[in-house]
Amino acid sequence: MDQIALTLLNGLSWGMTVFLTAAGLSLVFGILHVLNFSHGGFLMIGAYLSYTIGARLQAGSLWQFLLIALACSVAVGLLGALVERFVFRRLKRVSESYSLIATYALLILCQGIVKVIWGIDFLSVPPPSELGGAVTMGDFIAPSFVLFVIACGLVVFAIMDMVLQRTEVGKRVQSVAIDPWMAGLVGINVNAVLSWTVVCGFALAGLAGALLSVNQSLSPSMGSALIIQAFGALIVGGLGNIRGAFVASVLLGLITSFGDRFVPDVPGLFFFVALAAILLIRPQGLMRGLR
Repeated sequence: MDQIALTLLNGLSWGMTVFLTAAGLSLVFGILHVLNFSHGGFLMIGAYLSYTIGARLQAGSLWQFLLIALACSVAVGLLGALVERFVFRRLKRVSESYSLIATYALLILCQGIVKVIWGIDFLSVPPPSELGGAVTMGDFIAPSFVLFVIACGLVVFAIMDMVLQRTEVGKRVQSVAIDPWMAGLVGINVNAVLSWTVVCGFALAGLAGALLSVNQSLSPSMGSALIIQAFGALIVGGLGNIRGAFVASVLLGLITSFGDRFVPDVPGLFFFVALAAILLIRPQGLMRGLR
């Protein structure tokens, strides 16, 4: 039973890691309908910023770690404002193939910037002192940071879902995502909604990078590895659907965790098997639209 519980916990942790990566990606696709390959690169920059700020301030507590994560989120969000102004606005007038090329070029640019500033060596971020141990539940021992990642994923999803479903801002975003022309006719500033949504998507990338920097090896290839899993959750959940991305992340995480437990010789195989099987059954994804 302990092994099953541990596998379940690892699956939830993996799923929340993927969702934190996919949250901003899903938001940007829902509003711009652009598959933003550069999302992984800016997530990587958020992780490296967390490493640098933490090292400079010698941060060791949980509250310091969370404040650094928020600072990284703001910094990457500001970078996102520049990307939206000088790249995404131009992509509105070109075909989707050019958009994919442009965002992939941005990913490569991010990797190059990381190599120039931080080098190519693997780096690591020490966990906050409060998260370095484990929580004992009877005979079962759960690593504190694993529980923290799960909690972060749940909190981010709850906040995003509440904003999109229960606030005036969320209704405006959904209106622009569904029909920007009609949204403009009823008085919504479409360009402002597009710009701020992109900024929030990039800010979520920076936040995810900082939060996940502890359980990831920091390297210039970090963004590429995470973005593949995030795209899987995005496609299975339904392109641009926040709830779908959350459900898909949890589902794929659990399938991958239990698959790796029973077939340890081929780690990660069941992620792609589950991805293919779900899309064969429901090619449009679990859900549709920005929800």
